[in-house]
Amino acid sequence: MSNSSYPMPFNTWAETSSRVLNTFLEANRAANKAAFSAFGSKAIQPASQNGASKSAVAAKPEEERLEAGADLMGWETERLIEGELSVGDSVKFTKTISQDDIERFAAASGDTNPIHLDDEFAADTRFNGRIAHGILVSGLISAALARIPGSVVYLSQDLEFRAPVRIGDEVTATIEIVEDLGGDQYRIQTTVVNETEDAVIEGEAVVLIDEPPAED
Repeated sequence: MSNSSYPMPFNTWAETSSRVLNTFLEANRAANKAAFSAFGSKAIQPASQNGASKSAVAAKPEEERLEAGADLMGWETERLIEGELSVGDSVKFTKTISQDDIERFAAASGDTNPIHLDDEFAADTRFNGRIAHGILVSGLISAALARIPGSVVYLSQDLEFRAPVRIGDEVTATIEIVEDLGGDQYRIQTTVVNETEDAVIEGEAVVLIDEPPAED
C-alpha cells in the first residue's frame, strides 16, 4: 500500500502516534497511581489500617473478592449458577467503555490505530468517528468467564465482530454453557451486546474449568 492512501503522510502519522502514545503513558501512570490509592483506601487496606490479618482477607467470600474495585471501575455482574456447573449456567458482565479504557488499551497493547485514537482521522472513515478496539470489547467475555466458580483456562475462542462500539457505550458480555465436553471442558456461547441489545460480538469458546486452589 502506498503512502498516498493515508489521509496524512505516513511518517507524519507515525510521529504523531508516538507523541500521542507518550502522552497516554504519562496519563496512565497518573491514573494508575490514583487507582491504587483508591483501592488502598476502599478495598485492599493494609492490616495495620483495618485490623484484619492476611488470613482474614483471604477468607472473604468469593463474590467480594471477585468484585473488589467494582464501584471504582463501574462493573456490573449477574451470575446465574447454582451448585455444580451445568448446561444453561450463565454469567453477564456489563461495563461502559470509556476514553480512558481505549487509551490505556492502546498503550498496553501497542495498537495505536488512529481509528481508535484520532478524532479527525476517524471522522473520515466508514464509522464517522472513533471506535473501541474490537479486542478490548471482546475482553469483557474474558471478564465474564472470570466470574465462573473455579479456575478457568481458555482453550479456544471464535469471534465475529458485528458492529462497532464507541466511547461511552455500555456493553454486556454474556457467556452460557451450551455443552459439557467432559474432562472439565465446556463449550461456551459468547455474546456481547450494546445498550439496544444489538450484538456487537458473537462467538464460541472452549474452556477448561478446574477446582480453585485450596486456600491456606
